[in-house]
Amino acid sequence: MPELKLLHVGHAPAVLAFELANRSYFAASIPDRGDDFFDQFTNRYDAALAEQEAGICAFYVLVAEDGSVLGRFNLYDLEDGTARLGYRVAERVAGRGVATTAVRELCRTATARHGLRTLRAATSHDNAASQTVLTKAGFVPVGPATPADLGGKSGTWYERTCPGVA
Repeated sequence: MPELKLLHVGHAPAVLAFELANRSYFAASIPDRGDDFFDQFTNRYDAALAEQEAGICAFYVLVAEDGSVLGRFNLYDLEDGTARLGYRVAERVAGRGVATTAVRELCRTATARHGLRTLRAATSHDNAASQTVLTKAGFVPVGPATPADLGGKSGTWYERTCPGVA
């Protein structure tokens, strides 16, 4: 059974392998991270861990029983009980409810561990899979997302009030 875990330094090799193995799959629906991301992976990873330590962001990985990463689920800009959600899952598990299950779990974790009340996520109009995940996970559309929000594409912002919060 896959487990959603807070990112730590030991996940780095599996995260890099996940990103490399799924690069072209991800690029079909979201902007590619570019060669610089991979060339500077260690520095970027260390910076992400520092942001997490500072309480600015919280990064999670969905880890399979064999230790491989099946997905990344990130909370950005934690402030005033709100955060932005970003996620991506491996092509080999896409379409099987893995992302929806992990996003639901992260919503519970966001409240219990990080004291968040509201999560927001943006997805492009042409990313039907992400729209489905967000809707099934209890998010509702709240307004337009601009190309600046989505790496050059237009889309929609979704929002969800976390469980246990009135």
